[in-house]
Amino acid sequence: MDYCIINSPLGCTRIEGDTDGISSITVVNSDETLSEIIPESLQNCALQLDEYFNGSRTIFKIKQNPKGTDFQKKVWNALRLIPYGKTLSYLELSKQLGDVKAIRAVANANGKNPLWIVVPCHRVIGTDGSLTGYAGGLHRKQWLLNHESPVTQQSLF
Repeated sequence: MDYCIINSPLGCTRIEGDTDGISSITVVNSDETLSEIIPESLQNCALQLDEYFNGSRTIFKIKQNPKGTDFQKKVWNALRLIPYGKTLSYLELSKQLGDVKAIRAVANANGKNPLWIVVPCHRVIGTDGSLTGYAGGLHRKQWLLNHESPVTQQSLF
Protein backbone atom coordinates (compact mmCIF):
# COMPACT_ATOMS: atom_id res chain seq x y z
CA MET A 1 0.00 0.00 0.00
CA ASP A 2 1.41 3.37 -1.03
CA TYR A 3 0.87 6.54 0.97
CA CYS A 4 1.83 10.18 0.93
CA ILE A 5 1.16 13.25 3.02
CA ILE A 6 0.29 16.48 1.25
CA ASN A 7 -0.59 19.92 2.49
CA SER A 8 -4.09 21.36 2.18
CA PRO A 9 -5.83 24.48 3.50
CA LEU A 10 -7.33 22.25 6.21
CA GLY A 11 -4.14 20.58 7.35
CA CYS A 12 -1.90 17.71 6.39
CA THR A 13 -3.72 15.11 4.33
CA ARG A 14 -2.74 11.45 4.11
CA ILE A 15 -3.60 9.57 0.92
CA GLU A 16 -3.37 5.77 0.82
CA GLY A 17 -3.89 3.47 -2.10
CA ASP A 18 -2.32 1.44 -4.86
CA THR A 19 -3.01 0.46 -8.46
CA ASP A 20 -6.43 -0.88 -7.36
CA GLY A 21 -7.47 2.63 -6.30
CA ILE A 22 -7.48 5.09 -3.43
CA SER A 23 -8.52 3.44 -0.17
CA SER A 24 -8.17 6.31 2.31
CA ILE A 25 -7.92 10.11 2.42
CA THR A 26 -7.75 11.59 5.90
CA VAL A 27 -6.64 14.70 7.76
CA VAL A 28 -3.69 13.94 10.04
CA ASN A 29 -1.81 15.69 12.82
CA SER A 30 0.00 18.81 11.73
CA ASP A 31 3.30 17.41 12.98
CA GLU A 32 3.37 14.86 10.13
CA THR A 33 6.17 15.26 7.61
CA LEU A 34 5.03 16.17 4.11
CA SER A 35 6.02 13.71 1.40
CA GLU A 36 8.84 14.82 -0.85
CA ILE A 37 7.85 12.27 -3.48
CA ILE A 38 4.28 11.24 -4.24
CA PRO A 39 3.99 7.62 -5.42
CA GLU A 40 2.74 7.31 -8.99
CA SER A 41 -0.41 5.48 -7.84
CA LEU A 42 -1.41 8.53 -5.75
CA GLN A 43 -0.35 11.40 -8.02
CA ASN A 44 -3.71 11.79 -9.77
CA CYS A 45 -5.53 11.94 -6.43
CA ALA A 46 -3.09 14.52 -5.02
CA LEU A 47 -3.49 16.63 -8.16
CA GLN A 48 -7.29 16.48 -8.05
CA LEU A 49 -7.37 17.42 -4.37
CA ASP A 50 -5.14 20.40 -5.14
CA GLU A 51 -7.48 21.40 -7.97
CA TYR A 52 -10.47 21.08 -5.63
CA PHE A 53 -8.86 23.34 -3.06
CA ASN A 54 -7.85 25.95 -5.64
CA GLY A 55 -11.42 26.02 -6.94
CA SER A 56 -10.87 24.50 -10.38
CA ARG A 57 -12.40 21.06 -9.69
CA THR A 58 -15.93 20.22 -8.56
CA ILE A 59 -16.08 16.53 -9.54
CA PHE A 60 -13.49 13.89 -8.70
CA LYS A 61 -12.46 11.26 -11.23
CA ILE A 62 -10.35 9.02 -9.05
CA LYS A 63 -10.24 5.25 -9.03
CA GLN A 64 -11.58 4.42 -5.56
CA ASN A 65 -11.14 1.30 -3.45
CA PRO A 66 -12.54 2.04 0.02
CA LYS A 67 -12.89 -0.79 2.54
CA GLY A 68 -16.27 -1.16 4.21
CA THR A 69 -19.42 -3.21 4.56
CA ASP A 70 -21.94 -3.48 1.73
CA PHE A 71 -24.24 -1.08 3.60
CA GLN A 72 -21.45 1.45 4.14
CA LYS A 73 -20.55 1.30 0.45
CA LYS A 74 -24.21 1.84 -0.45
CA VAL A 75 -24.27 4.98 1.70
CA TRP A 76 -20.93 6.21 0.29
CA ASN A 77 -22.24 5.71 -3.25
CA ALA A 78 -25.28 7.82 -2.36
CA LEU A 79 -23.01 10.53 -0.95
CA ARG A 80 -21.19 10.74 -4.30
CA LEU A 81 -24.48 11.81 -5.88
CA ILE A 82 -24.83 14.95 -3.76
CA PRO A 83 -23.84 17.76 -6.14
CA TYR A 84 -21.03 20.20 -5.40
CA GLY A 85 -22.41 23.20 -3.54
CA LYS A 86 -25.52 21.35 -2.33
CA THR A 87 -26.40 19.75 0.99
CA LEU A 88 -28.73 16.97 2.06
CA SER A 89 -30.03 16.04 5.49
CA TYR A 90 -29.44 12.65 7.09
CA LEU A 91 -33.20 12.12 6.92
CA GLU A 92 -33.32 12.88 3.19
CA LEU A 93 -30.38 10.57 2.60
CA SER A 94 -32.10 7.78 4.55
CA LYS A 95 -35.24 8.25 2.45
CA GLN A 96 -33.21 8.11 -0.76
CA LEU A 97 -31.70 4.84 0.43
CA GLY A 98 -35.20 3.45 0.97
CA ASP A 99 -35.47 3.28 4.77
CA VAL A 100 -36.25 6.37 6.81
CA LYS A 101 -35.77 4.31 9.99
CA ALA A 102 -32.13 3.66 9.06
CA ILE A 103 -31.13 7.24 9.80
CA ARG A 104 -28.73 6.27 12.60
CA ALA A 105 -27.11 3.54 10.52
CA VAL A 106 -26.78 6.01 7.63
CA ALA A 107 -25.20 8.59 9.94
CA ASN A 108 -22.82 5.95 11.30
CA ALA A 109 -21.77 4.87 7.78
CA ASN A 110 -21.34 8.54 6.85
CA GLY A 111 -19.00 8.97 9.81
CA LYS A 112 -16.89 6.00 8.71
CA ASN A 113 -16.33 7.37 5.21
CA PRO A 114 -12.63 6.74 4.45
CA LEU A 115 -12.39 9.09 1.46
CA TRP A 116 -12.43 12.59 2.89
CA ILE A 117 -13.80 15.20 0.44
CA VAL A 118 -13.84 12.80 -2.55
CA VAL A 119 -16.88 11.08 -1.03
CA PRO A 120 -18.56 14.27 0.19
CA CYS A 121 -19.86 13.33 3.64
CA HIS A 122 -19.39 16.99 4.59
CA ARG A 123 -22.47 17.79 2.46
CA VAL A 124 -24.77 15.98 4.90
CA ILE A 125 -26.33 18.20 7.55
CA GLY A 126 -29.02 18.04 10.20
CA THR A 127 -32.68 18.28 9.21
CA ASP A 128 -32.82 21.74 10.77
CA GLY A 129 -29.84 22.89 8.67
CA SER A 130 -27.36 22.59 11.53
CA LEU A 131 -23.87 21.26 11.14
CA THR A 132 -23.76 17.92 12.86
CA GLY A 133 -20.90 15.57 13.62
CA TYR A 134 -17.94 15.45 11.29
CA ALA A 135 -14.90 13.25 11.79
CA GLY A 136 -12.58 16.01 10.60
CA GLY A 137 -14.08 18.54 13.01
CA LEU A 138 -17.00 20.94 12.50
CA HIS A 139 -14.64 23.81 11.61
CA ARG A 140 -13.43 21.80 8.60
CA LYS A 141 -16.99 20.91 7.60
CA GLN A 142 -17.95 24.60 7.73
CA TRP A 143 -14.88 25.54 5.68
CA LEU A 144 -15.71 22.90 3.02
CA LEU A 145 -19.34 24.01 2.77
CA ASN A 146 -18.26 27.65 2.48
CA HIS A 147 -15.67 26.68 -0.15
CA GLU A 148 -18.38 24.97 -2.21
CA SER A 149 -21.01 27.62 -1.69
CA PRO A 150 -22.23 29.21 -4.93
CA VAL A 151 -23.03 32.38 -2.99
CA THR A 152 -20.17 34.84 -2.79
CA GLN A 153 -20.11 37.95 -0.66
CA GLN A 154 -20.65 41.08 -2.72
CA SER A 155 -18.72 44.22 -1.95
CA LEU A 156 -20.85 47.05 -0.62
CA PHE A 157 -18.55 49.68 -2.09
